[in-house]
Amino acid sequence: MKHVFLRMQMMNDMSTPISAPAPVNAIDGRVAEDLVGEAWPSAHPGEDATLYGHVELEPRDPVEVRSLQTFRLHYTVGRYGLDDTGAIKVAFRAMGDGDALQTSDPTAPNYVTASSSCGVPLKVEYRSRGLAPRPRWKALTVIVGGGYLSEGDVITIVFGDTSRGSPGMRMQTMAEAAFEFKVLADVCAVGHFYPVPNTPTVDIVPGDPVQWKAVLPSLRRPGEPFRFGVKAEDKWGNPTDRASARLRFEPSRPVDGLPAGFAYPLGRKSVAFDGLSVAEPGVVRIRVLDETEAVLAESHPLVVREGPFGGYWGDMHGQSGESIGITTARQYFDFARNKSFLDATGHQANDFQVNNAFWAYLQTLTAEYNEDGAFVTLPGYEWSGNTAVGGDRNVYYRTEGRPIFRSSHALLPDRSDLHTDAGNANLLFERLAGEDCVAYAHVGGRYADTAYAHDGRIETAMEIHSAWGTFEWLLTDGFALGHRCGVVCNSDGHKGRPGASYPGAATFGAYGGLTCFYAEELTRDGLFECLRKRHHFGTTGTRMHLDVRASFEGGGDLFDRDPNVFDDATATRVDEVMMGDIVRTGDERVTLRIEVVTQAPIERIEVRNGLDVVRTLRPFDRSGLGDRIRVLWSGAEYRGRGRTTWWKGRVRFPGTRIREMRKINIWNHERTVAQASADTVRFDTITTGNFGGFDAWLDPNATGRFDLACNHGTLEMSLDDIGMDDAVMEAGGLERRIRAFRLPDENPRRELNEAVELDLEPSGDNPIWVSVFTEDGFQAWSSPIFVFRGT
Repeated sequence: MKHVFLRMQMMNDMSTPISAPAPVNAIDGRVAEDLVGEAWPSAHPGEDATLYGHVELEPRDPVEVRSLQTFRLHYTVGRYGLDDTGAIKVAFRAMGDGDALQTSDPTAPNYVTASSSCGVPLKVEYRSRGLAPRPRWKALTVIVGGGYLSEGDVITIVFGDTSRGSPGMRMQTMAEAAFEFKVLADVCAVGHFYPVPNTPTVDIVPGDPVQWKAVLPSLRRPGEPFRFGVKAEDKWGNPTDRASARLRFEPSRPVDGLPAGFAYPLGRKSVAFDGLSVAEPGVVRIRVLDETEAVLAESHPLVVREGPFGGYWGDMHGQSGESIGITTARQYFDFARNKSFLDATGHQANDFQVNNAFWAYLQTLTAEYNEDGAFVTLPGYEWSGNTAVGGDRNVYYRTEGRPIFRSSHALLPDRSDLHTDAGNANLLFERLAGEDCVAYAHVGGRYADTAYAHDGRIETAMEIHSAWGTFEWLLTDGFALGHRCGVVCNSDGHKGRPGASYPGAATFGAYGGLTCFYAEELTRDGLFECLRKRHHFGTTGTRMHLDVRASFEGGGDLFDRDPNVFDDATATRVDEVMMGDIVRTGDERVTLRIEVVTQAPIERIEVRNGLDVVRTLRPFDRSGLGDRIRVLWSGAEYRGRGRTTWWKGRVRFPGTRIREMRKINIWNHERTVAQASADTVRFDTITTGNFGGFDAWLDPNATGRFDLACNHGTLEMSLDDIGMDDAVMEAGGLERRIRAFRLPDENPRRELNEAVELDLEPSGDNPIWVSVFTEDGFQAWSSPIFVFRGT
């Protein structure tokens, strides 16, 4: 047996809270102030505590995610005093998803009160946006009215005041060390809020375990080393240190180096087994059992076969607390490697908030964490221009030490390098033309407009899924424009959990995505070669094996680079190509070979040519359909920030009974999708381009009706009319619709190999790609094979 390395890592988010700003070389416990682009002036510890006052918070004990708490914050007035109509402000990070504070209902959660030690009246206001600048635009303001406060007077704010019946302040869903109560004071009543130098914090810690996760890669060659990761998560997806069990591992075929079991201890958030390998080709799945032989988890499938590529998983796009997110950049990289067991990651802070110190520090981290063959990091940043000037782009360099060309210096007081800005996406591509880099377009708060700007030499991929939602249109817009880009999916997470980015209870509507890179080696060079050839696919967060190849009876010319972009592109005569390739053929038809191996059963595979679904493959036929009805709602309002669609309604099955109901993609546990009676399911939830819904198992051979009514319309029919094909209610907006269709009662198929003959359009590109849907609600997309006719 080979030597196997065992890594057990604890996240740094359990460190002792730090009240004072931390230097660059000691920022693991909280965000260092000198690395953050703030819209407020910097505090000067020592002097300003005397002048502007200081703050104390009680209690300071760790609190559980989503728990109800009460905190008392005491602001002691400094030498300047606090003038009539002056105010203090307590600001919170924008990405925290604790419930909104309120002052109107003393019996409801998050009730807040404020009082002064000298009896001066105070007015309390809360706004979730507009009272404070990014990244802390949620703010409570306490305004002095009818008097003034002198040095030594105290304002006490009670967050979650339970004295009149409120259950307390509801905390956010994500674990975070040093959750901040950032206090600012407008002592002279001039509308200028100055940061009080000490920022009190409290640790927010994970809850009890509710599920175990077992993680494998999806493609390795015989004898090639890989990692197996195990963790327990709480209700909201946080890796938790409250789990313990005597685990037994049951692989589907021999795994060299894998122990028979492991005593998983309290206090750990994950465990990883490195240096494993499989000698013979086949599919490996590992079940994790406890000492009672109950199955706690089953891994993703690992396909082992000879070939030029391994399949390496990455989440290349997210942020930490130094910009708009939470946790620190170091914790971000640690989570990616040791909590979500990624092969690769990148950090993508908004450029207008990245000062030069943070840019240098990020590159220190990418260099430190990059380890060939084990974990690859790509240095880079998010170019965050508004949609009017091209919209969001992700920039990745092969090496450290390269420049940052910002969209603006919006939150950066140091303007000495303003001349390096690229104020629109076309200027960005001009600046990057001489760099060894690649770029993605994506949809975040700002969406990319690839008709305004696109450079196929640099921009190789479109991010069509993230925690913000699903955006196939970002890729398909480019088909008519002649763009030849691959598919990537990432989290764009702001909660410090790259690779396992749950959306929580606000702002985000989807689980974060992942990309599988087909590369010859797990190195930066390997990833860059993969990206430039578009040899990758994306998913909405699961890991699977997906291989899509096209073969030509008369052969084809495979281009090493896009001939529409590179004048020196050369071609090689081939009979077969893979996802992402650009090929010219004289054939009128192509044979598409699709291989899919998944963790959950396969619901369907759509074969697409451009915008059209030309074939739908299923691992069952109509004779296998049962009494299970799947209902899905999907879509968005429009492309911009306000894209969230609310779905509120009910589905009735009069004339029959619901035996069982299971939710699909309902990530926010506080949104309603529930069985309300024997024949009714009620729902009140959201989508942001993605889909959600439920399965209902009805009484056998049910002959009743299907009756759906919601805020966007109605859909009614006989149950006999619901079959394998979708029954659709169109709902306007951006591809808003509800679908209902029938599935087998049980579907065991998790592997599918199909060959499909497709006709080719005689002119222009044939972007041939597939989308895979699994029964647990995940989706995957291959990068298109761009086929065009010619000789």
